[in-house]
Amino acid sequence: MLDMRRLRLLHELHLRGTLTAVAEALSYSPSSVSQQLAILERETGVELLQKSGRRVLLTPQGEVLATRAARLLDEMELAESELAASLADVTGTVRVAVFQSAAHAVIPPALARVARDFPELRVEIVEREPDIGLFEVSARDFDLVIAEQYPGHTRVFRPELDREHLLTDVIRFAAPPEGPWSGASLADAAALPWVLEPKGTASRTWSLQTCRAAGFEPDVRFETADLVAHMRLIRSGAAVGFLPDLVWGGGPADVTLVELDGSPHREVFSSARRSSAGRPGVVAVRGALRDTVASFSP
Repeated sequence: MLDMRRLRLLHELHLRGTLTAVAEALSYSPSSVSQQLAILERETGVELLQKSGRRVLLTPQGEVLATRAARLLDEMELAESELAASLADVTGTVRVAVFQSAAHAVIPPALARVARDFPELRVEIVEREPDIGLFEVSARDFDLVIAEQYPGHTRVFRPELDREHLLTDVIRFAAPPEGPWSGASLADAAALPWVLEPKGTASRTWSLQTCRAAGFEPDVRFETADLVAHMRLIRSGAAVGFLPDLVWGGGPADVTLVELDGSPHREVFSSARRSSAGRPGVVAVRGALRDTVASFSP
């Protein structure tokens, strides 16, 4: 019988692409991963790997076995979830990847709900960009991800993950609360300094497209992924920008907010592996997230 631990290593190599990446993800040495995969080859009696320069690639037979290994891992995880669901108490650990503004606004009150309702459940939070978080949930590095999707931008489709809507997060033009720009609208902002997220992000792409549709190229003076920094720069009068409502966490805004044509919004959602979505800990965390966003003021 094939060893499940070695089958997982083959699956991880198929997923991550290099022996080094597999070793880092599973806290092994690259040589240990290579040795275990060599044993798996002897067990199967067929060549599963072939060298290509400095890399190792899966053979067609390796691809077949890696695909089957993924299904077996899903079945094992589903069995574990069903077993956990049969118990009275919600225990264990749920690892959650979350993007920054959700980490500020949603996570603290959601964790308070979990601690109150499920005191034996441990929740670990790590900040991740949405695309990375989605991949790492698929790769079993995390159990749950909170991600965002901007208008006109799609994420890589991962059929092994589900998707649960959390909230529709309206995006508005933001100007300082006082000073000469306090009454500015998007049409007035062509000559003003802007703060935007870094190049290559979905937010940056959407922001540039929105400004160009309004007839100008924004003068980007400040570039940071930290939306708290955006808020402070705008509040201080140093810049204008776009802010989603989530950054206020249901509380009042302390900058001037202007509605945009069409009320653009980003979707905030959670994703888990379908094989573990029924695990009581994951269900409990998702319930706390839903209750938290429902408590925010519209």
